[in-house]
Amino acid sequence: MSITPHDERFMAAAIRLSRWHLGRTATNPSVGCLIVRDGVIVGRAVTALSGRPHAETQALAEAGALARGATAYVTLEPCSHHGRTPPCSEALIAYGVARVVISVTDPDPRVSGRGIAMLREAGIEVDAGVLEAEGRHSLAAYLTRQTKNRPYVTLKLAVSADGMIGRQGEGQVAITGPLARAQVQALRAETDAILVGIGTAIADDPLLTVRTSGLEAQSPIRIVLDPFLALPLTSKLVETAREVPVIVVAGEEASLLEAEGLPPSALPGISPTRGEIGKRRDPNSPASDQDGFASRQDVGQGANPDPISPLVGEMPGRAEGGTLPADATDMDSRRAALEAAGVEVVHCNPYHPEVLLPSLATRGISSLLVEGGAKTARLFLEAGLVDRIQLYQAPVVIGEGGIESPLDATDIPSGFAHTGTLMFGEDRLDEYERGL
Repeated sequence: MSITPHDERFMAAAIRLSRWHLGRTATNPSVGCLIVRDGVIVGRAVTALSGRPHAETQALAEAGALARGATAYVTLEPCSHHGRTPPCSEALIAYGVARVVISVTDPDPRVSGRGIAMLREAGIEVDAGVLEAEGRHSLAAYLTRQTKNRPYVTLKLAVSADGMIGRQGEGQVAITGPLARAQVQALRAETDAILVGIGTAIADDPLLTVRTSGLEAQSPIRIVLDPFLALPLTSKLVETAREVPVIVVAGEEASLLEAEGLPPSALPGISPTRGEIGKRRDPNSPASDQDGFASRQDVGQGANPDPISPLVGEMPGRAEGGTLPADATDMDSRRAALEAAGVEVVHCNPYHPEVLLPSLATRGISSLLVEGGAKTARLFLEAGLVDRIQLYQAPVVIGEGGIESPLDATDIPSGFAHTGTLMFGEDRLDEYERGL
């Protein structure tokens, strides 16, 4: 059967529905499903919070007997394997749907093509690839973790009219207006984790939570690149660590001792130790469902495997006024104090994102928002590990003492396509993306 505008209309609705639970379905993707009979929607659902039940089983339950002979519109190929729940393909067959229309084929090797084959073997007509570009966009985080073994990385920058993102020594500086800031809160709410460097964590003392009324519970995991555990116990991040998780990424203890207090530029390239952040989960274990946990092989196209230049301005003991650890005992006491406050401390070279990102993926983190500061942004850009850039440009002028933005609209890295412009009051948002 050929694809019709009727099919595209319902798939577009399913894709919009799928976005409702972005960032809230744990390791499973947020999928939308509509059950349509005689041109009328008789069942609809999005993957439930925490990842189950899946969208198909909920939509079928809502449709009930009306699902027999109906068409199911699903944004991602229905699963065909047994996880914590039975395969969605089996449910579609059991309810007697006549046709299944799919936007994106699932790259998960446990599913890819098998769900479609199972449906066709049962006599159900299947059409795939409907509004595929739009579907892939809504599933970008899941697809990146499955195919590149790392989270989908969004870099957000707010730049003043004179090309600055802040002012030295003044902590947080308001660049954009309230409408743009509200949009950033919405972005945080649909993201699994948010990351800043220790310089930003000390200078700005940010919360990094979602502060939009009603969405507070959707605050992402907060991650700080902090090689020497300089994050103050009095910081807002530490003080709220028991309410919203905080992960501090410290340098490896053995390498720190070998370096005898030298800054990260002197440290060798290293990988995670003791499996703390790089723990693997068995994809066949009960803890896994529609998702497989990533391995560290192939972190994705554009990744730079070489060590990245150190973030000199964000090192404790430099611009931010922190102190280097005196010895291993000092490091141990810092870690113990942070952990006692509810902070999780992991050891993985903070300046090797090509190692860090796959390790985050093994923890089920599919989307990562990089918010600050300039040197952390440059770290991910140099590594070729940014997938989307959200560039806010505001009419304010920072002037003398400003912190220069690592990029502006005139020097977007190659490989990014401009995908749209939005205005929030006087502030302009330009979005750039790499192809998935």
